[in-house]
Amino acid sequence: MPIRIERAPAPVWMRLAIPLAAVVVTFVLTAVLVVWAKASPLEAYYYFLIAPLSTRVSAIEVLVKSTPLLLTGAAVTFAFSAGYWNIGVEGQLYAGAIAAAGLGMVLGGLPPILALPLMLLGGFLAGMLWALVPALLRVKLAIDEVVTTLLLNSVMLFLVSFILNGPWRDPISGWPQSPQIEPSTVLPKLLPRSRLHLGFIVAMAVIALLWYLLSRTTLGLRMRATGMGREAARFAGVDVDRTVLVAALASGGIAGLAGVGEVAGIHFHLIDAISPGFGYTGIIVATLGALHPLGVAMAALFIGLIGTGAQTVSRALGVPAFLGDVVQATLLLVTLGMFLLLNYRIRVVRAGRGSSAGRAPGIGVRDDAR
Repeated sequence: MPIRIERAPAPVWMRLAIPLAAVVVTFVLTAVLVVWAKASPLEAYYYFLIAPLSTRVSAIEVLVKSTPLLLTGAAVTFAFSAGYWNIGVEGQLYAGAIAAAGLGMVLGGLPPILALPLMLLGGFLAGMLWALVPALLRVKLAIDEVVTTLLLNSVMLFLVSFILNGPWRDPISGWPQSPQIEPSTVLPKLLPRSRLHLGFIVAMAVIALLWYLLSRTTLGLRMRATGMGREAARFAGVDVDRTVLVAALASGGIAGLAGVGEVAGIHFHLIDAISPGFGYTGIIVATLGALHPLGVAMAALFIGLIGTGAQTVSRALGVPAFLGDVVQATLLLVTLGMFLLLNYRIRVVRAGRGSSAGRAPGIGVRDDAR
């Protein structure tokens, strides 16, 4: 029976089904690697998805690992919604971490109720500042932000290495790490005997604020209009350059908060490996969440679950721990591929109907947008 691929918007239910289908397809594809590692796929995915939720300690650890991903996913979503492709979230996270470590060493004389807001504000401003240059280059000179933000990630890593091997090298141990922050600047723990800290509440508040801004404010409307088509938005009266600049700076600020959380909630000093790629994983989170705040929250928790499960399956079955990274990368590629289905439909052409009459059976492509 002949079929035709038509360019047409997908129904709403498909937007919800695609992330779930991408997860299933990813697990099927990565099952080959699990078998190659001489393990059972079903047993491996049990340790990936179920075992981390079976105990209190590991379930809380899922929330800990999800905390920076909630923020980096929100940062990417905020920028992408306005059509600004911010790939520099990783560098902006480190900018916030540097600010948090610096403020954490000098704000020890203040009570926590003052020191912690100042540290969060400092991390937000540092992320904004690191995002300012590529945003201005995009708005004023139309230089592609994908290239500039990506290159600045490497610049930031060199800057962190310089700081930790120079002025901030630990004078006692000699290790390339900054001195510890003052106790009054440490984010309080939410649960006893766990690593879950106040940063998780901050991340959830950012997700809620992101939902409100994108769906209930004129700024969100301008951002979505700009993201869908800059020329059309400009024709409708939207100040596109200003909207893109606001989205880029706010995105950098949110990423800076992720750096604050890692310094003040987990490590308590700055190290060069403070992020195992949270900024890049934020792109996966935002894409899997379809640039919707609720979807971003669910995707961050899911990626956090996979990250925790990767350690569990490694201990239980001897599967390499980096299999979790492979699953995340495959998930991004599959999700991007399946999002093509949002713009195309596969239609079965019945004999004697439609414009295909008289054509030879087979697969045709029609572009209605022309």
